[in-house]
Amino acid sequence: MNSIPIFYETLPVGEIHVSGPGQIAFRYSPSWRGVQGAFPLSTLAPLESSGMEAATFTPWLANLLPEGPALEMVSRRLGASPGDVLTILQAIGADTAGALSIGQPALRGVPAHSAPQSEAELEKIINDLPARPFLAGEAGVSMSLAGAQDKLPVCLTAQNEVVIPLNGSPSTHILKPDNPRLPGSVQNEALCMALAQLVGLRTAFITTGKAGGRTYLLVRRYDRWKRPDGQWARLHQEDFCQALALPPSAKYEHGGMGIRGPRLMDLFGVVRTHLQASDRLLLLRAVIFNVLITNVDSHAKNYSILFAGAGAHLAPLYDLMCGDAWAHITQNMAQDIGGRRRGRHIMHRHWERFAVEAGLTPRLVIAEIRKLGVLVTRHLDKAAENVRAVPAGDHFMLKEFVKAIRARTALVLANLDAGGELDESASSGDDDDALISPL
Repeated sequence: MNSIPIFYETLPVGEIHVSGPGQIAFRYSPSWRGVQGAFPLSTLAPLESSGMEAATFTPWLANLLPEGPALEMVSRRLGASPGDVLTILQAIGADTAGALSIGQPALRGVPAHSAPQSEAELEKIINDLPARPFLAGEAGVSMSLAGAQDKLPVCLTAQNEVVIPLNGSPSTHILKPDNPRLPGSVQNEALCMALAQLVGLRTAFITTGKAGGRTYLLVRRYDRWKRPDGQWARLHQEDFCQALALPPSAKYEHGGMGIRGPRLMDLFGVVRTHLQASDRLLLLRAVIFNVLITNVDSHAKNYSILFAGAGAHLAPLYDLMCGDAWAHITQNMAQDIGGRRRGRHIMHRHWERFAVEAGLTPRLVIAEIRKLGVLVTRHLDKAAENVRAVPAGDHFMLKEFVKAIRARTALVLANLDAGGELDESASSGDDDDALISPL
């Protein structure tokens, strides 16, 4: 039996045990339970348990890796199969989502990051990301993030210079470059994140930047914190696919991969079982907000749980985008709302059905929709002003994103007031998967 250690900084959390093909389990280190502030690996593996068996741990581990072409390219650079999760994570798993390092502890007494990147150097790194995801294979670089988008974990110096974390040091920010297939993607996400903050939702903090001809979103990691001594440390988290023991391919309710993904009632079930009562309201507001901004990519991996010692709560929101302004993006939501997949088709009765399925009071749900609808309309122009004020500046698509969100919010509120039956022939496109979101 082979074993691979998992660390929190220099402390052993446990070991991955490989007893055969597909037989990958996790066992806690006995010493970990005695560590002050010890946290569980997952909601599925409380500290009093022995760990996780293969059926739950194998998908949990796979959710730490990138997806799609990014995973293909990483595996090619490492000379591994895309399905060889352990080999890949041993190479790029020193800095992952959450607090854990796979295979080796953070190294002490060695460089913690690269020299500051000049604008030209940063532009080259961004341009090369499709061929070199996470700079995999470079000496001292070992980091991984889930998802299919190009992105790069970085650190910011006290002078706000971008540097690359080395030797297992924690990254502090996520750099997300503009997407040539989605014009204005940086301003889009910045707008939605700024709007979420203005309406009172808890979100990751963001700004934007420029590097030569490229623009980027810079997201401060909510799973990192600065100690009194000025050193950065990690906080543990897991996404809802991990909490539900589902592989990343099942992140959409209707993923088309042969595995039905989680429904909203499943997400609320996780919150009801493992988190605080207040987190149910936070998740409800997030679901409503995603409908209002036409965020069709609010899949299960874009909701996460943040651990604080033995407790846990819903993590701040991230990856918020308006999909309606891009003509080639699917209009299907990541999860059904009361049996409807498209935001413009959701009527009063569908919201009530969703409320019952999620274990919520329908009156509360309707009241929250009205409240958030008013707030979104009130703060939308201010959010756009905030986006224009940060370094990447304006984009010709920004006004289109504002227009799309304003129109969808007005329609959601009108459908809520109409309360009538939707003509079934008008919703025949709800099952159209010809357009798949590339976000």
